[in-house]
Amino acid sequence: MAAGRENGRVRRKKRENLNNRMALIGVTLVVFSLAIAVHLKGLDLEQKDLNYRLREESLMKQVEDEKARAGELEEYRVYVQTKQYVEKVAKEKLGLVNRDEVLLKPAG
Repeated sequence: MAAGRENGRVRRKKRENLNNRMALIGVTLVVFSLAIAVHLKGLDLEQKDLNYRLREESLMKQVEDEKARAGELEEYRVYVQTKQYVEKVAKEKLGLVNRDEVLLKPAG
């Protein structure tokens, strides 16, 4: 009977060792899977970061361009309010002349 009990203990120990190995393998696979998932998500975030940086640079350039354009428009607004501009438009669009100017028309 002692041999039977000892034989049962050996079987139980083998079964426990097998269960421990399976649990260890399972935990290892879960940790490995999580590591892969975290790494892939990190790569995705790096790509998004790069895209956002490129977009930010593009938007900053657009802001600078619009500031320059706003300056040009402000200069044009000031010019439009001058007497020189009014005279130019009157001559070009309306065909008007100053009192002391003489119009010469080509013979034709």
